[in-house]
Amino acid sequence: MRFLRQVNSMKQFEVPIIYRSPLISAVKKKRKALDKLKKDFTPTLLDFGPVQIYLARHFGFCYGVENAIEIAFKTIDENPDKRIFLLSEMIHSPQVNADLLSKGVKFLQDNYGKELIPFDELTAEDVVIIPAFGTTLEIEARLNDIGIKTEKYNTTCPFVEKVWNRSESIAKKDYTIIIHGKPKHEETRATFSHAAANAPSVVVKDMAQAKELAKYITGEKPAALFYEEFKGQHSSGFDVTKDLQKIGVVNQTTMLASDTQSIADYLKQVMIATYNPQPEAISNYFADTRDTLCYATNDNQSAVMGLLEQPANLAIVVGGYNSSNTSHLVELCEEKLSTYFVNSEAKILSDEQILHYNFHTQEELVTENYLPATTPVKILITSGASCPDALVEGVISKVISFYQDSKTIEDVLVDFEGE
Repeated sequence: MRFLRQVNSMKQFEVPIIYRSPLISAVKKKRKALDKLKKDFTPTLLDFGPVQIYLARHFGFCYGVENAIEIAFKTIDENPDKRIFLLSEMIHSPQVNADLLSKGVKFLQDNYGKELIPFDELTAEDVVIIPAFGTTLEIEARLNDIGIKTEKYNTTCPFVEKVWNRSESIAKKDYTIIIHGKPKHEETRATFSHAAANAPSVVVKDMAQAKELAKYITGEKPAALFYEEFKGQHSSGFDVTKDLQKIGVVNQTTMLASDTQSIADYLKQVMIATYNPQPEAISNYFADTRDTLCYATNDNQSAVMGLLEQPANLAIVVGGYNSSNTSHLVELCEEKLSTYFVNSEAKILSDEQILHYNFHTQEELVTENYLPATTPVKILITSGASCPDALVEGVISKVISFYQDSKTIEDVLVDFEGE
């Protein structure tokens, strides 16, 4: 497979060229040159005539994803005679995972940790790739006991590891760790495992759960109810009568930044109201943790807010249906206008029908007459951090194909090349 070296401000990565898009690469290169500090979140206009596409300032592959893809494909190239396994989906991209499977890689688990291949069938000669989400200490220990060197082919995102390090640092100061995340998500399970190894830990999935947790801090709810209400979401030996007296909040890196901040702010105020500390003594009850969302999540969400300032007819968000960060981009767009969540251009069935995913009900559905009858049609487009740019170009190409007088991709590309 041919590779294209992609220049990243932090590191250079080699990823398969099939995931790249000449148009998107040119757009990103130009925007980066004009906005090196990434302070401008206004979208980029691609004017095709009867169709005007507004691209978010930031979208697509992030540092952690490109790092994972590079490691995975190099691992395959370097181990032609070995069995290669992925612990679970490396990233939430059906296209990337399908490409890895086509090369003979097999998944050991599904996204929820259920074994697809028994671990006792593994040998020390096998290669196991740890996904970008990371894994639990328990699973890592099982693989190491078999003789598999997990550190050699570990694609854990450094920004996920940053959360683990933050958890460890506040655990050393006797804080209980509150994790804002989806309890069944691979990353949250991994973060919980690392946090619980160092301190009492509990997962809250949203503000509603945070408010219920607060009732155990204030004593509004009897302690005994906690173990049922938060079953499967707290560490072993968690003592609700004392382990909520000093807390700190970290998060699954792909959650909505505003939600995590709101939960942290709320719980901080609960601690202040409950213990009434002097301003200089608040840290005795609540850890002053900085935001643990990764840069890509922050940038992509901020870029969507900038995108939504542009009047438009509809929005299309491209990415894997089980991608947490992508679903949050959809959530932001849905607040403003009709939004269609697709994982490839194949879901755009015609100029009259689109097959899209409702992540609230976890089902695909067909919407009729999604494109307005008048022109120019204004469409907002973004994608998740594990979505190849080639898919975004594919979606753009499919949409403009419905308009006979539309400019081509090549026509518009000229406006961004050579500058």
